[in-house]
Amino acid sequence: MAAPHGTEDLRTRARHVIFEADTPAGKLFDVVLLVLIIGSVLLVMFESVRQLTEDYGDLLFRLELAVTVLFTIEYAIRIWSAEDRWAYARSFYGVIDLVSILPVYLSLLIPGATSFLMIRALRLLRIFRVFKMARWLGEANFLVTALRASARKISVFLLTVLLVNLIMGAVMYVVEGEASGFDSIFRGVYWSIVTMSTVGFGDITPQTPLGQVLAAALMIMGYSIIAVPTGIVSSEMAMQRRTVEHSGCPACGATDHRGDARHCYNCGVDLQLA
Repeated sequence: MAAPHGTEDLRTRARHVIFEADTPAGKLFDVVLLVLIIGSVLLVMFESVRQLTEDYGDLLFRLELAVTVLFTIEYAIRIWSAEDRWAYARSFYGVIDLVSILPVYLSLLIPGATSFLMIRALRLLRIFRVFKMARWLGEANFLVTALRASARKISVFLLTVLLVNLIMGAVMYVVEGEASGFDSIFRGVYWSIVTMSTVGFGDITPQTPLGQVLAAALMIMGYSIIAVPTGIVSSEMAMQRRTVEHSGCPACGATDHRGDARHCYNCGVDLQLA
């Protein structure tokens, strides 16, 4: 049975407002939504402060519940007004929209579940669509491509670092022993990782001269290997990015196209024929 004409018109108007940021009403809706998301994330952060929870716990929970009700209504309207409801429900934003409202309801059964509301921060990705920042997502995709291309090199690098830490952990266990806190190889490996990463918690420190020499060598090695993964990724990015900054688009002059771009992002001219 077909929906009444008035209902269909209302559904269409709702779709234009909720799913399209090009219209003034759509942009206003998205901006208000972003403000609510930021407010909700701040509420979750405030609830993690014990003093605030003790003094204003009920108020914070009521505010969070009110925001969640608004998000629930918004999600229901999105499902109702979507052109393809199942496609929206399965999409990235659809899943995030659903998951972002579940923790409050789960908290009625599972204490502490509201902490998972921080996932609402992912909804702030809508800012790229609202403020015409889609090209930023293109740059993010470029970085992901570079990381994928360098995955094997980075894997070999990480395996090498792991083997060095395993060996150094075992050596420090033998050299220092339980008297210095190295009561197992696991503790030695932990110390090695902390030292090589230059974090240096200081909860375990070598006491013998040989142990201190090995620690110094590991620290110097740590500084030298920090640049390795950066160099690998940078090399891949340099290989993939073939810009046309020197000439630009022959039609409009736009520059800094992606390496795999076939058409100008500004005017649509075929760059391959340029």
